[in-house]
Amino acid sequence: MKVIKSIIVVLIFFLIISCNSNSQYFSNAGFIHGTIYHITYESNNGVDLKNEIEKCMHNFDTSLSTYDPNSIISRVNNNDTNVVLDYHFKTVFKKAYEVSEKTQGAFDITVAPLVNAWGFGFEKIKNVDSAFIDSILQYVGYQKVELNNNKIIKQNPNIMLDANAIAKGYSVDVVCDFLNEKGVENYLVEIGGEIRAKGVNKNNQFWKIGIDKPIEDTTLSSREIEDVVYLKNQAVATSGNYRQFYIKDGVKYSHTINPKTGFPVTHSLLSASVFCDDCMTADAYATAFMVLGLEKSIAIVKSTPKLEAYFIYSNKKGEFENYYTHNIKKMIIGLNN
Repeated sequence: MKVIKSIIVVLIFFLIISCNSNSQYFSNAGFIHGTIYHITYESNNGVDLKNEIEKCMHNFDTSLSTYDPNSIISRVNNNDTNVVLDYHFKTVFKKAYEVSEKTQGAFDITVAPLVNAWGFGFEKIKNVDSAFIDSILQYVGYQKVELNNNKIIKQNPNIMLDANAIAKGYSVDVVCDFLNEKGVENYLVEIGGEIRAKGVNKNNQFWKIGIDKPIEDTTLSSREIEDVVYLKNQAVATSGNYRQFYIKDGVKYSHTINPKTGFPVTHSLLSASVFCDDCMTADAYATAFMVLGLEKSIAIVKSTPKLEAYFIYSNKKGEFENYYTHNIKKMIIGLNN
């Protein structure tokens, strides 16, 4: 009887091996959502899923891209009464509202007029001054729009939505959901710097990701790594003012706009990397934290379950310093590993 059981165990073992014999890791890269993506995954049957993955991402653009005049969000902004909201739009809108409530409006999906005014959005407006900002602040405020019976209700037709501070993270989640449906157990999905990982890499190790030093460089040619961490079935999104900014008349204007003041933020927090289960949530909080600054952001992280963060800020001497939550400390492996 023991011999028979041993034979059965051996047969099952070889059956499992044979089922996985076609397993193969693929690395795909390309251009989507106005940025670059990199996706690495283990395909159980050895089939490259790149075409299907890109189809998912292009379908996503038809919902939430403000650069596509026919997308759902563009039609909402143009007050198209015939627009039909899809699952993607409603999912992002609900999450945006949730994070806005938690951060007391530091994250605000109605920030589009301000982002456009400062030249970081889908429209460009010049000659910005305090009077002009005051004139458009009346159209900003997440509580001025609501989702009701599958329709977006605005208090004023001039209100416009901008999902760019949350959409890339959600796009990562959409790709991950697709890979999960395909039975993929091991993957790393990165779109424009927002990342989510599951399982292990081809060396059977947890995925390693780098946290950038906040070095001011819009060309990405001076990238340096501040730390390396293991990403264990988690997502991470980073926001900072060291890549997207411009200097006009000797003044630096960052792409992070405070929805309440209408002006680009200026404080000591240089970079916020947020870790949690899904990338959409991480993306939204990373943006909110860059608006709030270090102390308020730390307070929110401490009061929000399953939220972890790695902050890089400037001290009084202008030197970089780090603050990270307790669980992040366990994930750090250093630059030499």
